[in-house]
Amino acid sequence: MKKTAIVTGGSKGIGYAISTQLGLDGYNVVIFARQSQEANQAALNELTALSIDWEYVQGDLGDSDARQRLVTAAVGRFGAIHVLVNNAGVAPLTRNDLLDMTEESFDRVVGINTKGTMFLTQLVARQMISQEIPDGVGKRGTIVNVSSCSSVVSSINRGEYCISKAGMSMLTTLYADRLAREGILVHEVRPGVIETDMTRTVKEKYDDLFSSGLFPIARWGRPEDVAHAVSALVSDKFLYSTGNYIDIDGGFHIQRL
Repeated sequence: MKKTAIVTGGSKGIGYAISTQLGLDGYNVVIFARQSQEANQAALNELTALSIDWEYVQGDLGDSDARQRLVTAAVGRFGAIHVLVNNAGVAPLTRNDLLDMTEESFDRVVGINTKGTMFLTQLVARQMISQEIPDGVGKRGTIVNVSSCSSVVSSINRGEYCISKAGMSMLTTLYADRLAREGILVHEVRPGVIETDMTRTVKEKYDDLFSSGLFPIARWGRPEDVAHAVSALVSDKFLYSTGNYIDIDGGFHIQRL
């Protein structure tokens, strides 16, 4: 049976690279994104050209009705859900010092990145538990959270983002603990500086940091670097592991003297 993967924020950047890779791995792909399907039709046509079966659901991760529509659409189209990649996320609309952060900005970022991820995972986990284990390896499903190096690295001009990603890391631990008994494995990928729309506005800053030697692998990360890690984690090669994370950050996490 062909398996199905949901990728939130799957129409652009890291999410689109994940959608493409999982499609090439043989999954049906359900893409969840805020923009209309028409706005992303060119990218979807590329998936079709690669013979990838996809479904597109428009919605906001912070909206409970949209989350339910996503799960209903995925099951309605493909019958089951075997993989959830929690990739969707937002940065603050403006970067402000921690002492100037507004409650509105905090609520927006945490409401989408952490709360939205929490409750979509809950919905999908319940759906996975209702399904039969699809093969002989004892795994009912896999959930991968795409957090960030910011879950453990301080950026005092976007504290709400760091807090939201730290929350995602705890969600990885909590859901890994709860769902192991159900045959569902949960992992996390922590990208570093990846070349996407989100980082384009600070390109010069990071170019300088690469030149300074801060990153052992001195280049921008690519969305495909993250997608390859997700592909490995959702495969059947990590059946005795759960609650783990992988840094996709060019070695930035290494402490050096």
